[in-house]
Amino acid sequence: MPAKILVISGPTASGKTRLAVELALRHNGEVVSADSMQVYRRMDIGTAKPTAGEMRGVPHHMLDVADPEEDFSVARYVAMASRCVDGILARGRLPILAGGTGLYLDSLLSGRTFAAFDGASPLRAQLEARIRAQGGTALLAELAQVDPQAAGRLHPNDEKRIVRALEVYLSTGKTITQHNRETQALPPRYDALTITLSFQRREDMWARIDRRVDEMMDRGLAGEVQALLDSGVPDRCTAMQAIGYKEMAAALRGDGDTAAAAQEIKLRSRQYAKRQLTWFRRNRAARQLVWGPSPDFAAGLQASTEYMEEFGI
Repeated sequence: MPAKILVISGPTASGKTRLAVELALRHNGEVVSADSMQVYRRMDIGTAKPTAGEMRGVPHHMLDVADPEEDFSVARYVAMASRCVDGILARGRLPILAGGTGLYLDSLLSGRTFAAFDGASPLRAQLEARIRAQGGTALLAELAQVDPQAAGRLHPNDEKRIVRALEVYLSTGKTITQHNRETQALPPRYDALTITLSFQRREDMWARIDRRVDEMMDRGLAGEVQALLDSGVPDRCTAMQAIGYKEMAAALRGDGDTAAAAQEIKLRSRQYAKRQLTWFRRNRAARQLVWGPSPDFAAGLQASTEYMEEFGI
């Protein structure tokens, strides 16, 4: 039987980290972050990475495990995070996954595997050079000859996925469609109780997001982004496409209007929260914690503990 673990999911600024810490303190747990941007070092303010004070002595994993220049993937996350979870279980403690990156959570829990690849391999470099020279349409047509299903899902502008699909086929002899079909048949890696946080009123969630962005600005978000740019982190790398960093970098390289950038960050964060809510609604087995105007962590701790008892954790 898969080991039982706990997942705290939900949109940005909904209190996932705080609730996870409260539950870890009560139930002998350790927290594993499921946030695609908190993996990066030197990106603390804009990712709302928990401080030492907010962790309250609870061990946290999958924070600061990559440099901003690296192209961190879901495959790498699953490989690293599964080792963290298994280590926590081996210590007789409760793994608590906490984060809002639904793809990371789903991939880790499902037991999905990923075709091995090396981002620095000659094959990857060759395919990237070809797509720059020939364009996405040409390589998408080539992909359609061997994997029409994958090609049918992709747009010619989705160069990264076109390259990846061709790379999988050319390096393994197996299409990415076949690989995905085989991995979907695998049993789940863990037996997870998922608790999803949300708000009764969208307006309360928007206000909480806005306050968080204001706090980020007060803590020095503009300075953090400027330091990344000054250190040579490229504008176009994955880390700098994160909400908060992309908008602030554009302002700092442009007219310097950081106040306008903050307003743009609020808008993009609200849009992202809506997408997160849509993603998490797909999990019909998840238990719901719905906040009023602001999170009530005492009530949330009690309700979560009751859910855990029912689930057998």
